[in-house]
Amino acid sequence: MLKNLLFSFLTIVALISCNSSAKKSAESVDNNDTVQVQNAEDRQYLVKVGDVAPDFEMTFPEGGKVKLSDLRGKVVMLQFTASWCGVCRKEMPFIEKDIWLKHKDNPQFALYGIDREEPAEKIQVLRDATGVTYPIGMDPDAGIFGLYAEKDAGITRNIIIDRDGKIVMLTRLFEEEEFKEMVELIDGML
Repeated sequence: MLKNLLFSFLTIVALISCNSSAKKSAESVDNNDTVQVQNAEDRQYLVKVGDVAPDFEMTFPEGGKVKLSDLRGKVVMLQFTASWCGVCRKEMPFIEKDIWLKHKDNPQFALYGIDREEPAEKIQVLRDATGVTYPIGMDPDAGIFGLYAEKDAGITRNIIIDRDGKIVMLTRLFEEEEFKEMVELIDGML
């Protein structure tokens, strides 16, 4: 029983840790001290499906850069992540196995992790811990993240972009059914 309680506690801590701010929680208290549950569809995105994905340039820890607009004509997956996010660490091996390894040699596909607010050394720690081999770039001031979601919103987040540069799917956290839909969408687009 103590083991189950400890596991439950650690799971809750991991979920909370993937939010950079405690002020944005699933519940909030209004002036009458009643609890209101936030709309499940409110994932704190600033963009929506159908929007052209905001352009950015990102640097990689090992050198080199990528500019999103240079990837037009490809199906693109962006994954916002960080070493301190337990849910990210859980999801990343699935991204590696079910998406990256399947499509990495397809010239019509690009996948980039975007590490939020951490130095290059932390990205390698994250890659070692999760076993991923897909490229992960740096977003040291959350400037890229802030183009897509409220700056104090949590991660993990995935954004799927079509060949025309339009957003076709937005995810938040790691939900198996939603992840499966994302994999099927990517497979179908390729």
